[in-house]
Amino acid sequence: MKFFHLSDLHIGKQLHFYSLKEDQKAILEEIVQYARKLEPQAIVIAGDVYDKSVPSAEAVAVFDEFIRKLADLDVDILVISGNHDSPERLDFASTLLERQRLYIAGMVPATASEHLKKVTLSDEYGKVEFWLLPFLKPGYVRNVFEDEEPLSCTESIKRLLERENPASGMRKVLVTHQFYTASGVEPSRSDSETVYVGGAGNADISAVEGFDYVAMGHIHKAQCVGRPSRRYCGTLLKYSAGESRDEKSLTVVTLKEKGTEPVIETLPLHPLRDVKQMSGTLEELLRQGCEDYVSLTLTDERMPYQPREKLLEVFPNMLELKVENTRTRLALENMSEAGEPANPLERFEKFYEEVNGCPMNEEERDVMKQILEKAQEE
Repeated sequence: MKFFHLSDLHIGKQLHFYSLKEDQKAILEEIVQYARKLEPQAIVIAGDVYDKSVPSAEAVAVFDEFIRKLADLDVDILVISGNHDSPERLDFASTLLERQRLYIAGMVPATASEHLKKVTLSDEYGKVEFWLLPFLKPGYVRNVFEDEEPLSCTESIKRLLERENPASGMRKVLVTHQFYTASGVEPSRSDSETVYVGGAGNADISAVEGFDYVAMGHIHKAQCVGRPSRRYCGTLLKYSAGESRDEKSLTVVTLKEKGTEPVIETLPLHPLRDVKQMSGTLEELLRQGCEDYVSLTLTDERMPYQPREKLLEVFPNMLELKVENTRTRLALENMSEAGEPANPLERFEKFYEEVNGCPMNEEERDVMKQILEKAQEE
C-alpha cells in the first residue's frame, strides 16, 4: 500500500506579514500532480491543516480546493487536528464526509465510552488499519480513564492506545500530531513552530510502539525519531528564515507484508518562491536581488543612507534587515557578560523581580508559563 504522509500545511499562514496564499496553492497543486502520477491509495495529513484555530474564509477555500482535486483521483484522505487547528471546527460534518472517503478526526476521546477513529483499507497483502490520534494534552482525556488521571502526555497516549482492540496480525499505521522525543533526545526544530513551555504536550516515542509506521506531525523539519518508521515528514514550505537550509520534500510510504520495514521515499518539491538568508555589504547585496523571501544581514561597518529603501527595490519580498558589524557584535558581547536571560520566561522573571523587589512564587510562575504557552499557540 502506497500513501503520502503530509503534515503542518499551516494554510493561511503569513511570513513576516506576506500572504503565502499563492505559495501554498502552488505547492498543494504539486502534491496533486504527484498523486496523479504515482496513484497513492491514501493521503495522510498529520495535523495543523490551518495556521489559526479560526481560519479565514480564504484559507478554508484553499484547503477545500486541494481536497476536491484529491477526491477526484479516487484516493482515501485521512486528516487529524493539530495544535493550531480547532478540533470542533475540523470535526464538523466529518461523519457525512466519510461517504466521500474523507476521514477527519478532530477530537480525541473525551469519555470512557469513546474510542479513536480507525480507518481500514486493503491491498494485495491484506488489511491496513489507520489509527487517527489528534493532538492532545493530558487534561483533554482526563475523563476517559475511570481510575486515575494520567500525569504525563506519554502516559496519556500509551493508555489511550492500549484501550483499543487491534485486529491480530493486521498492519497498523498511527497518525499523530505531537512533540515526540526518543529517551529524552529532542528532534531538531525551527523557530516557526510552537515550543511548549515546561514540556507540556511532549511525549516519549515509546508510547507508540507496535505500529508498522507512525505518521507524525508538529515538527517542521523532516526527520525520524528513534527509528525510520517513526517519522516527521516536515512542512511542504519553509515557514521561517531559520529553515532556509532545509530541504523540503514529499514523503511517500509503501507498506508491504506484515513484519517488513516500510519503504520510505522522499520526492523534491518546487516552491513558487524560496526562503533564503543572505549577507554582505549594501553594494554586494544590491547586485544579488531576487523575488524570493529573503532575510538580509548588512555587514557595512559604516551605516549606509536609507539601506532598507534601496534593498526593497531589488528584494521586493524582503523579510527583515539585520546589521552585523563590529558595533553590533560588541553590544551582544556586553549583553552576554551582563547575564541577560535568553528565553521569555526568564526575562519576565527578571523584570518581575526588578519591579516588585522579590522573585515570583511557584503559583505565579505557573500562571506565566500558561500565558506564554497560549501566546505561542496563537
